[in-house]
Amino acid sequence: MLDKRPLLLAGVLCAAALSLGACAEKDQDGGRGRGTPEVGFITVKTEAVAVATELGGRTVAFESSEVRPQVGGIIRRRLFVEGGFVRAGQPLYQIDASLFKAAVDQASANVASAQASAAAAEEKARRLEPLARMQAVAEQDFTDARAQARVARASVAQNAAALETARINLRYATIAAPISGRIGRSLATPGALVSAGQADPLALIQRIDPIYVDMQQSSAELTRLRLALDNGSARPGGTSVRLRLEDGSDYGFAGTVEFSEMTVNEATGTVTLRARFPNPKGLLLPGMFVTALFDQATDPSAMLVPQPALQRDFDGSAFVYLVGADNKAERRKVVAARTSGTSWVVTDGLEPGERVITQGLGNLRQGASIRPVPASSPQRIGAPAAKGQAKDK
Repeated sequence: MLDKRPLLLAGVLCAAALSLGACAEKDQDGGRGRGTPEVGFITVKTEAVAVATELGGRTVAFESSEVRPQVGGIIRRRLFVEGGFVRAGQPLYQIDASLFKAAVDQASANVASAQASAAAAEEKARRLEPLARMQAVAEQDFTDARAQARVARASVAQNAAALETARINLRYATIAAPISGRIGRSLATPGALVSAGQADPLALIQRIDPIYVDMQQSSAELTRLRLALDNGSARPGGTSVRLRLEDGSDYGFAGTVEFSEMTVNEATGTVTLRARFPNPKGLLLPGMFVTALFDQATDPSAMLVPQPALQRDFDGSAFVYLVGADNKAERRKVVAARTSGTSWVVTDGLEPGERVITQGLGNLRQGASIRPVPASSPQRIGAPAAKGQAKDK
């Protein structure tokens, strides 16, 4: 009996070869476009984009005052808690006031004596006045009496001023807070001798709600910005400022730019900008290093390109692929020095209306044939293969 297995095997191989040939022929004929890569593109256009500025800065107390004695003496008591909050006018130190009280008493007695002398002088001048009209006394005596009365009144005023000075010195024996805020450690203890002209303060009070942030910007950057504003290539931005703290976290409150200095620091070549921030929780302390972020200007004619679409050469220059003529990929160098959100801001190399390839960039080459579709268009996966299988059946 003839063995049919070799014949069956040969038939299967022949059918497989015919099937592969038919598939190859289909790829060359009926499957046109399957070898052309599909790429997604966007059409670039001009739009207004904020010019973000990032500057380093340090926090500065909104108000700061050194507590200093205005009279000399021995400190008897400290009347505040170090590190606590004090209010303007609150007593902080008590200086021995014995001498000041005695000075007040002495000045008060001098005023009383001057008032008595003035009263006697005025009474004498009053009595001599009718006698002088009758020429019963010499005119010079009456003139001297009136002058003596005026001198006595002036003496009263002088002693009254001395009394007020003594009372002020007595009041200064209690050293009060000049402003409201947080007070630091005390630099003097009870028993210390203080004087009005001493170099060291007794304590420091700082108001930190609100708080300032002083930022440093190079004069060159500021000049470029002002020139751009003058020629219309940029518009003024907002005054709102955000903060990034030393640990990289964002500060929860926005601030406002208050002003910029009118002079350039000769040592650093920078200009100081000051912003004001609310600080209700006291998180920001004077002297902290922070990073300020704000939109200093707006570019009215910027072009945005998604970050995946922009690539870099070995020399660091940027380039993108465009949908060129006849659906050919075109490699184009561009200038993109900054970002805005998830996009690059292209300032040179592109024109509005050009189509930038953003998807399918893996094996793209200059002049390669492409099949462009709008970015993120849904793809039909598996439909052509299913149709071919139905035809084979």
